[in-house]
Amino acid sequence: MTIRKAALGALCAFAFLLSGTAARAGEITAYTALEEDDVRVYLAAFAKAKPSIKVNVLRLSTGDLIARILAEKANPRHDVIWGTAVTQVSDPRILEMAEPYRPAGIEKVKPQFKDPAGRWFATTGYFAGFCVNTEALKKHNLPMPASWDDLLKPVYKGHIVMPNAASSGTGYLQIVSLLQMKGEEKGWQFLRDLDKNVAQYIKSGSRPCKMAATGEYAIGLSFAFSGVKQIMEGYPIKLVIPKEGAGYEVEVSALMKASKNKADAKQFLDWLLTLEAAQLYGERAEMSSVPGAKPTEAVLKAGLPADVSSVLYKMDFDASAKNKDRIVAEWKQKIER
Repeated sequence: MTIRKAALGALCAFAFLLSGTAARAGEITAYTALEEDDVRVYLAAFAKAKPSIKVNVLRLSTGDLIARILAEKANPRHDVIWGTAVTQVSDPRILEMAEPYRPAGIEKVKPQFKDPAGRWFATTGYFAGFCVNTEALKKHNLPMPASWDDLLKPVYKGHIVMPNAASSGTGYLQIVSLLQMKGEEKGWQFLRDLDKNVAQYIKSGSRPCKMAATGEYAIGLSFAFSGVKQIMEGYPIKLVIPKEGAGYEVEVSALMKASKNKADAKQFLDWLLTLEAAQLYGERAEMSSVPGAKPTEAVLKAGLPADVSSVLYKMDFDASAKNKDRIVAEWKQKIER
């Protein structure tokens, strides 16, 4: 299967889902929050490894994807969850839909990246970063920010775009990490103060970086690899990792109890832990749990740290998951516009 065919399969998936057609042998449906260009590359590689299996894909932002899964809970239409934030998948309503499965190679994955009950495992992850357009800084005579606290300076008013925490996994990661770093009282005050400088909240986690790359805004709050991609494509972006530490998230996959084609779904999940997949993670993700995934020289040159653990803020994933509904509701009440 060519990349074009893989992309076509992804685009056709929505029609497939709406049709209600029962899954056939050699065909599975994956729900994912991975970036669309990453999905195309991974699917093309999987198609070469397993040409007899067609993967239909529905790709949505994390919050929207989880909402859809819950809305379809009585009649699930997917075989696997693929690459979705563990904070969101840890929702008990989602976990009860997952069937324990130990894919080939899971023993090589460190304990913190897999569910003890076998309901999910992580392959990749992402962490917060600032995409700063160096030409826009010069144009507007703005200083280079180095920290979250720097973004509160009045000089940045109207120059910052940020993901919407209600729809974007990256957006939720950013606010929950700040609440964990500063404590809730100071954290909410920080978010209210930051809101004064934010021009708009974007549904996508990668879009703020792309908007900064094209010069629409000087600073896009996004995930780090979005900045790496823009730099590699030649845009005047500098990747800034906040000196307080970057909140991070891991992207997990799971087998659905309701899958009508578990044999092929398991082959897909097995492939996610192969060396072939790991090499792609090294090219397209800022962090990976799969042995053999190493960042390329081009990625490191673009600003990704060789040791990402040195820049991460230690997240409490259990608290992130437990408090998600409350935090998102409070953010919508206090901040969203």
